Amino acid sequence: MSLLASFMNLAGPDLIVILLIILVLFGAKKLPELARGMGQAVREFQKAKDEFSDELNKAGKTEEKTVRPAQANVPRIESGTTGTQPDPNQAVAPGNRADQI
Repeated sequence: MSLLASFMNLAGPDLIVILLIILVLFGAKKLPELARGMGQAVREFQKAKDEFSDELNKAGKTEEKTVRPAQANVPRIESGTTGTQPDPNQAVAPGNRADQI
């Protein structure tokens, strides 16, 4: 109940009035059952929250282990072989598509 009081910023007398209204509405026999149900709901919520955070931590740890550095997709040219790359010092022919932008 202190969570409710801190959430809604209720003072002592206000909280006592609310508890008396609940007592009148539900009766003295139902209050322990209501409190038990609220306790179970809070425990289930905490359990689900903990399981969710554990799953996130496990997922983060497995991703860190499987991450590999990126590999280049461009084939390497050995220094001893000559490729068919054009000479950058050559002039471009006028009919070539390179001059059309």
